[in-house]
Amino acid sequence: MINSMDLKLTAVSTDIKRIGADALVVGVVKGTDGPVLVASPFSAKVTETLQNSLAALNITGAADELVRLPATAETKAQLLAFAGLGSFEESTLSTEALRRAAGSAARQLAGASTVVFALPAATVDQAAAVAEGVALGAYQFNSHRSTPATKVPVSEAIIATAASADKALPAALKRAAILGRAVRATRDLVNVAPNVLYPATFAQEVKDSVKSQPLKVTIFDEKKLEKDGYGGLMGVGGGSERKPRMVKVEYSPTKAAKHLALVGKGITFDTGGISIKPAAGMHAMKCDMAGAATVFQAIVAIAELGLPIKVTGWLCLAENMPGGASTRPGDVLTMFGGKTVEVLNTDAEGRLVMADGLVAASAENPDALIDVATLTGAQMVALGLRTAGVMGDATLRDAVVAAADKVGEAAWAMPMPEELRPTIDSQVADLANIGERMGGMMTAAVFLNEFVGETDGVKIPWAHVDIAGPAFNEQAPFGYTHKNGTGSSVRTLVALAEDMATGK
Repeated sequence: MINSMDLKLTAVSTDIKRIGADALVVGVVKGTDGPVLVASPFSAKVTETLQNSLAALNITGAADELVRLPATAETKAQLLAFAGLGSFEESTLSTEALRRAAGSAARQLAGASTVVFALPAATVDQAAAVAEGVALGAYQFNSHRSTPATKVPVSEAIIATAASADKALPAALKRAAILGRAVRATRDLVNVAPNVLYPATFAQEVKDSVKSQPLKVTIFDEKKLEKDGYGGLMGVGGGSERKPRMVKVEYSPTKAAKHLALVGKGITFDTGGISIKPAAGMHAMKCDMAGAATVFQAIVAIAELGLPIKVTGWLCLAENMPGGASTRPGDVLTMFGGKTVEVLNTDAEGRLVMADGLVAASAENPDALIDVATLTGAQMVALGLRTAGVMGDATLRDAVVAAADKVGEAAWAMPMPEELRPTIDSQVADLANIGERMGGMMTAAVFLNEFVGETDGVKIPWAHVDIAGPAFNEQAPFGYTHKNGTGSSVRTLVALAEDMATGK
C-alpha cells in the first residue's frame, strides 16, 4: 500500500555549469516593478538577458507559476524552468515560500528524472526548505493503475546552495528526506481504495512496514476489543463485516525524558452509518482515516530521526457502515473506561472511537496527549479547507500551533466555550455524542475532553487537531500539495516532538 518511490537529495555549490540534469529550476519573484530573477547561477551577461526577457515571456513570478524554456549555453541541463516565488523581496523570502516554490516545481516537472534547484538558498535552513519542498512535491499515486503513469516523479534533486560545505547541511537534508517520505506514505494510505484498506489490512500494513524500524506494534482485534470494553470502536464498527482494530505503535528510545501520546482517528470508510450521508461526494470518505495515517507516519519519522522522546500512537480503526448490527440512534454505548454515551447521530462516529483511544492513552500517564482527526464538517465551515483547528489545554494547544507555523502548515487555535458542555448532556447516559450544532468543531472537542485522564489528580495536557479540511484536497494541486491525500500535520507532530525532546 505504501509504494512511494524514494528520492535522492544532494547539495552542491552555486557553480552548477558542469552539472548535467534534465532540468534546472531558477526563481522569480513578483516585484513591485515587475518580475525579478533572483539568485541567478548564470554570468552577469546571461542573467541580464534573462531578466530583460521575463516580461516578454509572460513570466510574472506568481506562486505556483512554472515556465519552461530551452536551456542556455551556460548549463548542461536540458531544460530551464522559471519557478514563481510569489510577492516577496529577495531579502525577506520565507522558508515556506522556498518550500512551496520547490515543491510546485517538482510536482510540475514529473517526467524529469534529475533536477537542479538553483533557488535562493544561502543558508542551511533555506537549502533544507528547498529540499523538503522537493520531497513533498515529487509524488505520484499509482497503486490501483494497471499501467503506471508515464511521467514519473523527480527521483534526484540537486540543491545549489552557498551553504553546501556547511557541516550541518547533511543532517538537514536527511531530515527533509525523512519528512518527505513520511508525508508521501501518509498520502499513499489515504489514497488507497477503501475495499483495499480497511481495519484489518491497515493494521497489518502498519506491522509489516515497520519491521526495520525500532518500533513495537500491538494489534487489538475485535475479540480483544470486545473483552476489554472498547465500546466506541465496537459500536461504530458493528455494522461492517470488516471488524475494528486498535493498533498501538510504540517508540521507546533509551534516556527518553518525555512521553508523547498520539491518538489517530482511523475510520477507513464513513457512510455515516444509519444516519447515512448524502451519496454525492461520499467516495471521499475514504479519507476519514487520515488522522491514524498521520499519527503512524509521524512516529515512523520520529523513530528514523532518532529523537530522544518516547512516543506512543493509538490508531482507532473502524469502518462505519449501515447493517443489521449497526449502532442505532438512541443506543447507549459503554466506552473503554466505563463512561456511557447516548448515540443521537451515528455519523458523529469519530469522537466515539477516539474516546476509546484517549482513555487508553491516558492510562499510561504521558506528559502530553494529542489527537488528530478528520472530525467535523464544522471545521471546514469555520476555517476553510487548508487550516486545521487546534483546541485543548492552552499551553499545549499553542505549542501545536507554533510547531505548525514553523513548518509551514496552517493551524489556528480555537476555544472550547464552557457553555457548550451542557449541550452534550444526555437524559439517559453520561453523555450524548452530539450537542450544539453551531460551533460543532468546538462541541466535538468538548466531548473528547471528557475522556482525557489525569495524572496524580492533574489533567494530562491535551490538544485536539481537527484536520477535516486540510487532510484531503479535492481541488486543484497547489505548491507541494497534490490532489487527494495531503499528509497534513505529519510535519507539525514531528516538529512538536523535536521541541519536546529539546525541552522547548
